[in-house]
Amino acid sequence: MINQENTTHYDASDIQVLEGLEAVRKRPGMYIGTTDVKGLHHLVWEIVDNAIDEALAGYCHNIELVINKDNSITVKDDGRGIPTDVHPKTGISTVETVYTVLHAGGKFGGGGYKVSGGLHGVGASVVNALSKWIEVNVYKDGKIHHIRFENGGHTVEPLHVIGDCSMDRTGTIVTFKPDSEIFDTDIYDYETLKTRVRELAFLNRGLSINIRDDRDMEDTTGETFLYEGGISEYVRFINQEKTPIHDAIIHLDGEKDNVFFEVAMQYNTSYNSNIYSFVNNINTHDGGTHEDGVKRALTRVINSYARKNNILKDKDENLREDDVKEGLTMIISCKHPNPQFEGQTKGRLGNSEVKNLADSIFAEGFERFLLENPEEARIVINKAILARNARMAAKKAREATRKSDLAVTNFFGKLSDCKSKDPSISEIFIVEGDSAGGSAKKGRDSMTQAILPLRGKILNVEKARLDKALGNEEIKTIITAFGTGIGEYFDLSKLRYDKIIIMTDADVDGSHIRVLLLTLFYRFFRPIVEAGHVYAAQPPLFRIMHGKTRKYVLNEDELESYLNTLPENVRVRAEIARMKGLGEMDADELNETTMDIEKRVLRKITVEDCVTADAIFEKLMGDEVEPRRKFIEENAGYVENLDI
Repeated sequence: MINQENTTHYDASDIQVLEGLEAVRKRPGMYIGTTDVKGLHHLVWEIVDNAIDEALAGYCHNIELVINKDNSITVKDDGRGIPTDVHPKTGISTVETVYTVLHAGGKFGGGGYKVSGGLHGVGASVVNALSKWIEVNVYKDGKIHHIRFENGGHTVEPLHVIGDCSMDRTGTIVTFKPDSEIFDTDIYDYETLKTRVRELAFLNRGLSINIRDDRDMEDTTGETFLYEGGISEYVRFINQEKTPIHDAIIHLDGEKDNVFFEVAMQYNTSYNSNIYSFVNNINTHDGGTHEDGVKRALTRVINSYARKNNILKDKDENLREDDVKEGLTMIISCKHPNPQFEGQTKGRLGNSEVKNLADSIFAEGFERFLLENPEEARIVINKAILARNARMAAKKAREATRKSDLAVTNFFGKLSDCKSKDPSISEIFIVEGDSAGGSAKKGRDSMTQAILPLRGKILNVEKARLDKALGNEEIKTIITAFGTGIGEYFDLSKLRYDKIIIMTDADVDGSHIRVLLLTLFYRFFRPIVEAGHVYAAQPPLFRIMHGKTRKYVLNEDELESYLNTLPENVRVRAEIARMKGLGEMDADELNETTMDIEKRVLRKITVEDCVTADAIFEKLMGDEVEPRRKFIEENAGYVENLDI
C-alpha cells in the first residue's frame, strides 16, 4: 500500500544541492558523454586540449603524453604554466581554482586565449572530479609548484613550492588516475591515443607531440609527431594508399575578423570523397558553415572555369557538388575565437558569418590555382564530368531500385522477411550462401528476424562507381530490403531493421564477404554504420559436451578458460568438437549458437575514426596489391578481433 503522506511531502529538503564537483561525479555523462572506454579516453583530451590551447596562443611548442605503468596518464607541456597566485574571487590559488571550480579557466573572455577547444573551460575540473587522484606541477618564475587532489577532486596538498628551476623553464605537468568506480574500464588503448595525437600534430603546424607507453617495456622513447607542413601533410598521409591525379597539394589560407581559415586538398583516382573539417582542433563530424562555404565555392569555381575555357559546352548541365567532390581528399581547419557548435557533441559549426568567409577565402585561392595550373585544372574537371555522367546513369538505376517492391524481392526467393513491421524490434541476417540461408530460415524467429542469403560475393564497391554498383543484383536486393534508398534519396528514418547482422563463416571466404559488405555499408550507407545498426555475428568455434551440459565458446582462449573451471574428472571426459561452417549447421544449432537473442554474441561495427577506417578499406579493397599484402601479414594474428 502506498504511504500517501510520504508521496505528498515535498519541500526544500527534497531538493538536492550538489556542491563543487559532486555534480560531475553524480552525472558524468553530462560532461564527458559516456563512462565507457570512449569517456575514459575523453579525460586525456581535456588535459591535452589545455596544452594545445597554449600552443594556439603561441606559447607551447612541445607536448608529451605518457601512459604510465599503472594506467595513469601524464601530460607535459612547455607553455606558460597555470597561474599560481591567489585568485581574487575564490581566495585560493589559481591552480586549485582551475581544478576544483567548474567554469573556471582562461577561456571565458579574459586575456587567456584567443581560440580554444576543450570543454569550454570545465575540462580540468571535470578530469579532477572523475579521478582517483591527480597531481599538478607548475614550472613558473624559477619555482616548481605542486598540488595533489584525491577521491574526486578533494585537495589533500594545497599548492606549495617543492623546488627551484631555471627562470626560462615554464610549463605544466599533470598526472591523473581515472576512478575505476566511475568508468567501465581503466585500461587505455595506445592506438586510440596515438591516432588523435597524430591528428593534433597535423592540425597544429610545428607543434611536436610525443606519446609513450610505459606499460611496454620495449618502448623507451615513444613516437614523436611533428609536421611543419601542417594539414598539407595530413592530406598526403590520407592519400598515401591512393593514386593522386595531380602532384601538388593545394593549400589555401586567410584571416578575417580574427577568424583564421585554411584548406588543403588533392584529388585522387578513387570514386569516394574524404572531407574532414575541424574547428579549433575539434573534429566537426557533421560539418557546418565552414564546410558549407568551401563546398559551395568549390562547385561554383569549377563550373565557372569549365565554362570560360569551353570544357563545359552551352548544352551541358552544370556540375553538381557530388560530381566535383569525387576522388577529393580535403582538410578544412578553422580557428575561431567564439565558435557556436550545434548539439552537445560539437558535431557541427553554426556560426553564420563563417560560411561567406570560408567561401571567399577558398574561392580566391582555388581560382588562382586553376588559372596557374591549366593542365591540372583540366584533369580535375574531366574527372568531375565523368562523375556527372556516372551520376546520371546511376539516377536511372536508382529509380529502378526505388520502384522495386519487396514482394518482388520475396518472390525471387532472396529475402525471407519478418512478420513484424516495427523496425525497432526487427533485424535482418545477411547470410553467406543458400545452405546457411536455408538453415537460418528454419531456425529464426519469423516474427522479428528476416533472412537474406547472398549468392556468391558482392561487387567490390571500392573499385566501382555508384552506377555500376546499382547494376549488381545482390546490391539492389540489399538496398530494396533496407528501405532507405541510396545516394540523394537516402533516408535513415526509413530503415526497416534496427539490426543488420552479417553472418558469414570464420574462414577466408567468409572474412572476404564480410569486408565486401562492410565496404558497401561504409561507402554507400555510412549513416547506418554511424548510427550503430550494423553487427557481425560471432559463431562459436568449439562445442563442449559433458553430461547433459552443452557449452559453446568463441575461440581457443575461451575454451581453455572454460575447461579450467571444470573439475578434473569432468574435464578429462568432456567431448570437444570444432564447430562446422554455418552452411553445415542444422536449424537448431544455428539458432542456439548464432541467432537466439538470449545466447548469441554480436559485435557492433563502429566507425570511431573515419581516416583510419578509410585507410583500412583502401588497403584491403583498393588497387594496390603490396599495401594489402603487408596489412594482412602484419595483422594476421589479430584477424578474429579485426574491427573497423
